[in-house]
Amino acid sequence: MRKVDHGVFILITFLYWFSLYIYVPILTPYLEWMGSSYTYIGIVLASYGIIQMLIRLPLGIYSDYLKVRRPFIALGFITSAISCFGFVVLQQAEWALLSRAISGITASTWVAFTVLYSSYYAQQTAKAMANIQFVTVVTQLISMGLSGYLVSKMGWHAPFWLGGIVALIGLLLTFFIKEPAEGVSRPPIQLKELALVLKDSTLIKVSILSILAHGILFVTTFGFTPSYALTIGASEQDLSLLILSFMAPHAIAALLAGRVFVAHLGKWGTLILGFLGSSIFSSLIPIMPSLGWLCLSQAFNGFFQGIIFPLFLSMAIESIESEKRATAMGFYQAVYSLGMFMGPFLAGWLIEHFGLNSGFQVAGISGLIALGFSIYWAKQYRDSLVINQSKSVQN
Repeated sequence: MRKVDHGVFILITFLYWFSLYIYVPILTPYLEWMGSSYTYIGIVLASYGIIQMLIRLPLGIYSDYLKVRRPFIALGFITSAISCFGFVVLQQAEWALLSRAISGITASTWVAFTVLYSSYYAQQTAKAMANIQFVTVVTQLISMGLSGYLVSKMGWHAPFWLGGIVALIGLLLTFFIKEPAEGVSRPPIQLKELALVLKDSTLIKVSILSILAHGILFVTTFGFTPSYALTIGASEQDLSLLILSFMAPHAIAALLAGRVFVAHLGKWGTLILGFLGSSIFSSLIPIMPSLGWLCLSQAFNGFFQGIIFPLFLSMAIESIESEKRATAMGFYQAVYSLGMFMGPFLAGWLIEHFGLNSGFQVAGISGLIALGFSIYWAKQYRDSLVINQSKSVQN
């Protein structure tokens, strides 16, 4: 594959995530500005996750059935443009639910990106995923950091307009995507294979923990933390600093997770540390007295969450046979969308009835539940190692 083909695909990936995340930090404050209740805001935020939960796996199956990826990538840009423009053209809170739900379709097409790009690297799938994950994190950092600045200079609708325009540019560039014949050689995801995959205990454990982790993320940084920042005197432009304080440590932690934390603490030990930290610093959000303190707490929160997510990707498929790993990843991605749905939905309802502080307690409690599961399953893992070593000695 030519370098220009790699370059085109990386650029398209950048535009995809940019259009999807450019308005995320200001979405909750924007809905408040439009007069939405917190319950309704929670429903709008939750729609992004529930759509993914419903269609991500079927979309992957259909892509495998047709043996093509580029049309699904184009679909991602089309729905992203519709979503972004929908927020500002309709300009009614009632239609915001539809616009955000459509963005869930956009996010569901991500599986086509990963499968196609991995075909560029033949047997070097890990290298391909590392490259595309780096682009993803950098793009999210840039786009979310720009969001608040755009609002402060050009008004609430600026991020949505920019996101829609970027999506249309990405759509045009999809005509230049190179889709090699070997890119369609992956075995199709089948329901009978899904049943076999579901017997893998590690996949189930990681999926449960990922539901809780995504719930925390979409309640806090991708949910109600920007709203809390505004209540303590932050400006719309300050939201860029808030997002940067979370995303920069988040990206650094992702690089250190395997090389430092897993090397010294093991996988389960790293998860225990990550959930402990994210639970503490999510719970501390509603007592932060100023923007500076909030940014400091979110820097720690971003770091602790950053060491969790990379582990999920590897642990989800580490004990799965190679020919079934695509099925396992499709299941994992569909299941963790439940956290994107349930977290904001529950938090929004609680905030409506008990105040903004109660929503962050959902994130803190979710972290504690995940911490408990991690400690218990870590003990199971250590016990199984002891038993296996004992058997090997006897033999």
